[in-house]
Amino acid sequence: MQFKTTIDVPHSSFEISHAHKGMAIGSCFTTNIGNRLQAAKFPIMVNPLGTVYNPVSIAQTIDLLLGEISFDEQQIFFANDVWQSYYLHTSFSSVEKQDVLLAFNDVRNLFLEKYQNIDYLILTLGTAWIYELKETGQIVNNCHKTPASQFNRRKLSVEECVAVLEKAIARLRKQNSKLQVIFTVSPIRHWKDGAHENQVSKSTLFLAIDELQKTMENIGYFPAYELLMDDLRDYRFYDEDMLHPSATAVEYIWEKFSVTYFSKQTIELISQIGSIHKAMEHRPFNAQSLSYKTFLQTNLTNCEKLTTEHPELDFSEEIAFFTSQMVHFS
Repeated sequence: MQFKTTIDVPHSSFEISHAHKGMAIGSCFTTNIGNRLQAAKFPIMVNPLGTVYNPVSIAQTIDLLLGEISFDEQQIFFANDVWQSYYLHTSFSSVEKQDVLLAFNDVRNLFLEKYQNIDYLILTLGTAWIYELKETGQIVNNCHKTPASQFNRRKLSVEECVAVLEKAIARLRKQNSKLQVIFTVSPIRHWKDGAHENQVSKSTLFLAIDELQKTMENIGYFPAYELLMDDLRDYRFYDEDMLHPSATAVEYIWEKFSVTYFSKQTIELISQIGSIHKAMEHRPFNAQSLSYKTFLQTNLTNCEKLTTEHPELDFSEEIAFFTSQMVHFS
């Protein structure tokens, strides 16, 4: 007897490897997947200007990095005792105005130096609802707890979503015409929008992605939304707020993502890296024991071996850690 709906995700014709540079932009679900890629030593930028949820904010993030939207002191304002910008996440906010500008420039310079010619782009759309600043008409990426009375709230149309994302992708493809784009729709429900409005919003996003797949090349879709809503479909796979996926659910979706976009060799390499990181977290009962010395030496040898086999990956931090632990046996 079958007691669940199992979604079979086919293996992608485009495989992500450690040789590919990537960028992930979108909702906090993007951060979940992106952080796992970073931990596995994939060269990828994850929400460089902070978490964003709607298609316009995603496109504005891309345009800010490319310089299509200029960013200077005019985009920074003082409120709630800090300087901040409607384009940036609160992590960029500071008591010093110049610090906001410097933090943005640091991120943009990193993008221009290392990630301008990315091979793949993961975009996770969270909502079609946007907030327009009444005073200027600017669609904000972050409201920064500004009173709701200062915004117009409206839902993007399918056509608006398609147009803004199409232009942003085209700009990135000027750097790499073969850029692969992987869309997902966040399974996290925007409950403040209301149950019905959340569904209408998600439907708008699905229709927009479907249209982009018809009009542009190398546009893929990963069913993160369906995996949580249909495959798992149980509140035990949600966090305490009953809106965000639990750690188990994120792990399940990550496993599906892995078999979809990674080769067997890449999955094996990820496993080896994970084992080394787990070893770094190990706390021995007796730090002076011969068994612990053997444990450290084995992992140090594994790091050196991976460095030789994969010179594009940096294991200096791991090697330094195990070497520092070995001094106790000198």
